[in-house]
Amino acid sequence: MIVGERKPFPKILQSVENYEKILVLGCGECVTVCMAGGDKEAKETALALSIARKRAGKPVAVESKTVERQCEFEYLEAARRQVEAAEVVISLACGVGVQAMNMHFADKLTVPGLNTTFMGMPLRQGVWTENCLGCGDCVLDLTLGICPITRCSKSMFNGPCGGSQEGKCEVSKEVDCAWQLIYDRLIKMDMLERMEVIHPPKDWSASHHGSVRTSVREDVRIDGQ
Repeated sequence: MIVGERKPFPKILQSVENYEKILVLGCGECVTVCMAGGDKEAKETALALSIARKRAGKPVAVESKTVERQCEFEYLEAARRQVEAAEVVISLACGVGVQAMNMHFADKLTVPGLNTTFMGMPLRQGVWTENCLGCGDCVLDLTLGICPITRCSKSMFNGPCGGSQEGKCEVSKEVDCAWQLIYDRLIKMDMLERMEVIHPPKDWSASHHGSVRTSVREDVRIDGQ
């Protein structure tokens, strides 16, 4: 899932200071799960904006709404009436949702209310950890489900760097050494011989470096689109 966190409120307030009709638009997917941009957060942000502007002597009309997904145009239509009635939209989606809004409603400005942080998973209530960089060349089959590209602070591809101690990364004692985790899992699965295989340098051409990626599935495309 995509993990995000709400921008500091003063920055949100500043980004819409010249507008009097504001829509706070939440997203019902990833940012709802990480409790950053769902319906609850959209309503809270709208109320906070209304109170702050009233105290500043610049009252504002603020409405909130949440759509199922902001990254797909068809779901954005559910908010068309509210978007058209507003002067500016604060999106509580990830950066993809913000861009989708500005594309779909090109005559309306949508500004971000969140900072998109990473792709990850929940460890426990209120704690998420990064697990994937979206490198475009997955190696999890080689490392038994533990990503060395993301979880190793140096993205080492052929074993640990030598700086780890007692299973912790030299960058921080709070970070597990990814290659220690991989090593332990290889032993558990009786596949330790994989550590002897030297892999060629990572092919970063499949990643986002240097270009904008597009994924096309010909088997599900509709002719003419």
